[in-house]
Amino acid sequence: MTYDHQGRRGKRLTATVTDLEVEVQKAFLIGVLLPDSDLETEERSLDELELLTDTAGSDPIGRELVRRDAPDAAYYIGSGKAKELRGVTQALDIDVVVFDNELSPAQQRNLQQVFECDVVDREALILDIFAQHATSREGALQVELALLRYRLPRLRGMGKQLSQQGAGIGTRGPGETKLETDRRRIESKIAKLVRELKALASTRTTQRKARRRAAMPQVALIGYTNAGKSTLLNRVTEADVLAEDRLFSTLDSTVRRADLPDGQTVLLSDTVGFVRRLPHHLVEAFRSTLDDVKDSDLLLHLVDASDPDPEGQIAAVHEVITEVGADEVPELIVFNKIDLADPMDIGRLRRLYPDAPTISALTGEGVEDLLAFLGDRLHAETVLLRLSIPYERGDVLAAAHRLGDVLVEKHEDTSTVIEARIPVIDQSRFAEFVTA
Repeated sequence: MTYDHQGRRGKRLTATVTDLEVEVQKAFLIGVLLPDSDLETEERSLDELELLTDTAGSDPIGRELVRRDAPDAAYYIGSGKAKELRGVTQALDIDVVVFDNELSPAQQRNLQQVFECDVVDREALILDIFAQHATSREGALQVELALLRYRLPRLRGMGKQLSQQGAGIGTRGPGETKLETDRRRIESKIAKLVRELKALASTRTTQRKARRRAAMPQVALIGYTNAGKSTLLNRVTEADVLAEDRLFSTLDSTVRRADLPDGQTVLLSDTVGFVRRLPHHLVEAFRSTLDDVKDSDLLLHLVDASDPDPEGQIAAVHEVITEVGADEVPELIVFNKIDLADPMDIGRLRRLYPDAPTISALTGEGVEDLLAFLGDRLHAETVLLRLSIPYERGDVLAAAHRLGDVLVEKHEDTSTVIEARIPVIDQSRFAEFVTA
């Protein structure tokens, strides 16, 4: 167990906002080490939980990693351990206990009774951060939907759960309980949010189709939160996107044009950062936004080379990419922040990933080489085809313009003959029209 001994024990810190003092919650963090878990991995996860807690606006002043053979069904860490830690949290005047694991509604309620303060899990913490940082209308709706889906199974009420009063036999009763009313209200709100997000998703789909018609390759910037995606987008495109050394500083997708050294113009899209154990509710809510990733020609996967566990970050990103169905999109891993990384660590990463460029988006080191490499990679992911398309197959010609880069177009007696660079993944769609 560790504590912060810098004069903060037993004190309530304050933050000044426009000359007003706002109390900062004091948080205690709890992780669980199971037999199939790795000690170093769980310690790093708790370190990240500290950063998440700080990003949410609370002050993490203590932590405990509990060893268990299996999670306890009622208290997750067991009632005895929970009561033991209650003494610690009360001595430190803790306002909220944060678990690094997902808690069931029953476990959360039981633990709150023991600790006599708020108890939240990692999912609730990340949802809270997203709620603070969502700025666009779509982002705000997505976060609200995720929060409601998280809260719905955690509703609890008093008394019998009976239906609304009726006039017939078997329908009389004390009436609708508050629990049922709250549940019905949340379900109604969820349905409304889903409808609104579908309308916004339709607009986003139209925008994606328009970008496809522009016949420019689409490159999605993906990566762990705080890997430097926004910083790189700003340097390459002068996008002026908010870039801070904080987790989840930007949530909304941004699409900008970027000119490559070989003359190609690409569309770069900055996506929401990922994190270990990203809540499923968030992935579902942000699915329409993440479709930009799935529809890309290439994933530019930015990794923080200065992080103690870059391979863990890569695995966490791949988990989300698989969940949204983008795991078949070609990927280019890029190691960023080499100005902060240990040279020995950079050497190790270069040996493990010999084809991965290394850059510093902040200083600009290696960025020009990355753009040149990106141009070569995009050419490598396309194939030059000569197609003879009958006039009655206008849909095929339109698809060639939409999916590829048409270099030459000639109109002959019975067909349109084109030369086009077509993405390898779409090559089979044009197989019957290929001509010498």
